[in-house]
Amino acid sequence: MSIQQITPKQRGYLIVNSHPAGSEATVDLQWRRIEPVAPAGRAPVVLVLGASAGYGQALLLAGLRRQGIRGIGVAYESAATERRTATAGWYRTAATSALVEQGGGDFTFVNADAYADATRAEVLKLLAERYGPVDHLVYSLASPRRTDPVTGEVHHSVIKPLGSPYTSPSLLFDDGAAQIGSVDLTPADEAERAATVKVMGGEDWRLWVRALADEDLLGPGFTTVALSYVGSEITAPVYRQGTIGAAKEHLEATARQLQTGLLAGRGRAFTVVAGAAVTQASTAIPSIALYTSLLRNVLGEDGWRTTDDQAVDLWEQLTGAKELTLDGQGRIRLDGWELDPGVQDRVRELWADPAAALAADPAGSAWFYNQFRQLYGWDVPGVDYTTGVETSVPWPGQR
Repeated sequence: MSIQQITPKQRGYLIVNSHPAGSEATVDLQWRRIEPVAPAGRAPVVLVLGASAGYGQALLLAGLRRQGIRGIGVAYESAATERRTATAGWYRTAATSALVEQGGGDFTFVNADAYADATRAEVLKLLAERYGPVDHLVYSLASPRRTDPVTGEVHHSVIKPLGSPYTSPSLLFDDGAAQIGSVDLTPADEAERAATVKVMGGEDWRLWVRALADEDLLGPGFTTVALSYVGSEITAPVYRQGTIGAAKEHLEATARQLQTGLLAGRGRAFTVVAGAAVTQASTAIPSIALYTSLLRNVLGEDGWRTTDDQAVDLWEQLTGAKELTLDGQGRIRLDGWELDPGVQDRVRELWADPAAALAADPAGSAWFYNQFRQLYGWDVPGVDYTTGVETSVPWPGQR
C-alpha cells in the first residue's frame, strides 16, 4: 500500500507524475461517452498495439463498448516506485481492465515493448492458446525510439522539417496562462529522416502482420489498420512535409504493399487518417498546440470530433455497418470535419495574428490546457485532489 497526496510536477508540455484516480476517471468519462450497442454474433478477436493512450485506447474502448471485442492490448508503461507514481497509461489500463471484468468480457493486457521480438512471441503464444486467429489488428504506436530486432541498433526519431528551416508561432503556458512564443527548427539531415522512418514508419507493422501470418493467426476477412494523420497546410512544414510526414508516407506505402502482397486474398490493410486530437504524442510537435487551440475556437464543442467519436465511426466502417470512406490513395479518412475548406480558411485567418485571436477568444487555449493536463489525470471533473490516493496499482492480471 502506498497512499499519497500528490500534486502535478510539470515542465512545459511534460508532467512527470500522474494521478491514479484522475486517470481512472478519464477512462470512465470515455466509457460513458461511447453509446453502447448490444453486440450481434461472434465477438471479434482484436489485437491493439498501443492500447493505453490516444487513438489506440479510444478504439479499444469503442470496440469493447459496441462490438464486444475480446483479445489482447499491448502497452509499455511504468509501475509506481517509492519516488514516482506509475505512468498515466498504467492507471488507465487498470481502469479499462476493471470495466472489462465488470461487464464479463475477456481482454488481456500485456505490458511490454511492442517493437521487441520477445513481445511478439509472447503475444502470439497467448493468442494461440486463448483467443485464436485475429480478426482486427490495430497499430497505434508512438515512441521516440525503436530498437531494430534484427541489428540491435537503437533508432531515435526527431521532429524536424525537411529541406528548409522552420519558424512558427507556438503556444506556451505560464502557470496555466496562455502565451504566444516562437519555435525555430533546423532541417533534419538524411540520417535523422531515415531514423524517424525506422521508428514511426511501417516496418514494425509489417513484422506484426508477418508474424500473425506465419503462425496461422490471420482470421477470415482479417483487417489491420495503422493510425496516421495529414493535418492542415498550416502545420505541414513541421508535420506532413517533415520527418514525421516521411514516416507516415512509409506507413501508408506499407499498407498498399501489405494489401497487394502478404495479405492478397487473405485480408485488408489500411492507414486511417484521423483528425486532430490532444494526445501525449501530438503535444510534442511544435505549433500543434496552437493550431489545435485555434481549430477548437473555430469548431466549438459541437463541431469538434473526439477520439471516441472517430473510433466509433471507424469501427462501423470496418464492420460494414457503414461504407468505407476512402481517398484516392486508399486511406480511410476520419478527418473531414477538420479539413473542411471553410474551417481551414477561418483557422488561417486566426493564425495570421494568434495573440489577438487568443486574446479575443481564450476558450480554445483553456480547453487545450485542460485536455493536456487530463492526459496525466489532472484537472478531471469530480476528482478530489486534496486527499491521499493509492499509487501502487497492480497491472491487470498481477493482483
